Amino acid sequence: MGLSKTIWTNPTEFLKNQQPENPVLFFAPSAVQSVAQKFLSGFPGFVTYAVKSNPGEEVVENLIAAGVKGFDCASPFEIDLIRRLDPDAAIHYNNPVRSRAEIAHAVSRAVKSYSVDSRSELAKLIELVPAEGCEISVRFKLPVSGAAYNFGAKFGATTEVAVELLKTVAEAGFIPSITFHPGTQCTDPNAWGSYIVAAAGIARDAGVRIARLNVGGGFPSHRANGVVPQFDETFALIDRVATEAFGAERPQLVCEPGRALCGDAFTLAARVKAVRDDTHVFLNDGIYGSLMELGQIGIIDRIEVLDAAGNRRTGAVKGRICFGPTCDSVDRLPGDVPFPSDIAEGDFVVVHGMGAYSTVTNSRFNGFGELGLVTVLSQKV
Repeated sequence: MGLSKTIWTNPTEFLKNQQPENPVLFFAPSAVQSVAQKFLSGFPGFVTYAVKSNPGEEVVENLIAAGVKGFDCASPFEIDLIRRLDPDAAIHYNNPVRSRAEIAHAVSRAVKSYSVDSRSELAKLIELVPAEGCEISVRFKLPVSGAAYNFGAKFGATTEVAVELLKTVAEAGFIPSITFHPGTQCTDPNAWGSYIVAAAGIARDAGVRIARLNVGGGFPSHRANGVVPQFDETFALIDRVATEAFGAERPQLVCEPGRALCGDAFTLAARVKAVRDDTHVFLNDGIYGSLMELGQIGIIDRIEVLDAAGNRRTGAVKGRICFGPTCDSVDRLPGDVPFPSDIAEGDFVVVHGMGAYSTVTNSRFNGFGELGLVTVLSQKV
């Protein structure tokens, strides 16, 4: 998959002129730069981008152009990508579990910030990372509410263990910090409040003044009609609660949005392969392709359907069972997908907000998965 050098006005212009048989992602640079500016001007601290959500060079380059200077990386590949595109960027290696070879690679690339959630992993960092000028952030977890799925099921120390880890970090001479992740797609700003209060309690119990508090990702992308992300309200809550919880010892704040920065920058167009007996809709993209995440956190209902000539289908909305192109029965979008009743073979199903976890999860299972990438000035069809 390579980015087309031709810039089209919008997805409709491309679809009706090119009639693609494979799914296409449309990238609007203006969209990613716009939301980056919203974070840079509104978040009360340092903004970093979670590269895992979409590591496309076109995304990273536009974030850099917008003024983003920090990147949350989870692997040597992502570290090398950022060092190549922005040699002076701040890199936070916030995957809490790493091999010794991966840690050594990060040290060789001048990575100065790491996260940790266990005694065994902290011992590796103390062994391999020079303490001077390097930050270790202790990651903790709480029971999750308001998120699409629970990041604490895999990562995060209990508050009791976090106190112990933070003491050890400070005693070892590293810059002590705390980090958390409230869970993905948090549409309720209050999801951050209890974490910030708990972080202040951990610092007090450890007797350590932390340098930074990373409030994680979790910032939502626009997935549902009528549910617009409340960034301003979330920023204001984080700012207020951090001051109330830490007082005079308030640390510098950091955030690491992923999907919130890249989600609206891409729109997907998949083609209808068949409407089987006016019941089931089959697409040329699905769970094994760029729509993989829909099976985990639910449908994106920002959907429009165009006929082959680029005209919008206007039939009454009807829920349909929707399958992807593979022979696997698991390849089904969740629930009943809201399609116009006049949807037909050869139509284009246009799904907005598809920038996160789409290109990176697309596979070639069953011989499908060829995915085009086209630049557009606007995502409006």
